[in-house]
Amino acid sequence: MTKLLAHRPFLSRFFDDDANGFPGSFFSDDRLIPPSRMFNAPMFRGADEEVTIPAVNIKENAKNFEIELAAPGYKKEDLKVTVEDGMLAISSEKEQKAEKEEGGYSRKEFSYTSFNRAFMLPENVDPDSVKARFEDGVLKLTVDKTKELPERNKKEVKIA
Repeated sequence: MTKLLAHRPFLSRFFDDDANGFPGSFFSDDRLIPPSRMFNAPMFRGADEEVTIPAVNIKENAKNFEIELAAPGYKKEDLKVTVEDGMLAISSEKEQKAEKEEGGYSRKEFSYTSFNRAFMLPENVDPDSVKARFEDGVLKLTVDKTKELPERNKKEVKIA
């Protein structure tokens, strides 16, 4: 007769993979799970939780910087762009809800996603010149340069 065992990835770390299902040397170091790994298991995070950081391309040319942020599934109303103290920040908070009632049953679902990307602006840009447009799921920003950065004088310091 063959034993049927349920697949429990979280518990399989504690037990040997052989058919008896009992711990090998339970208190040995190789059986202990660091808390950082244990609490990163799906049962502690939520089954469908995802962390997404949008991809960004930054291109510099003679007149400006061009920034492209991939935001598929977003609308321009979902995105926020701010410039404060030499920092360009792009963020979003998006909540979706769906309710359906049918045949005496009701179903309610919701999801929440957010992200925040921030970039320190170089000294040779005009923070008031930031322009943004959203097309085909891509947020495109341009930041005009004001002047070239002055060359910094390099001085060698003698060690006494």
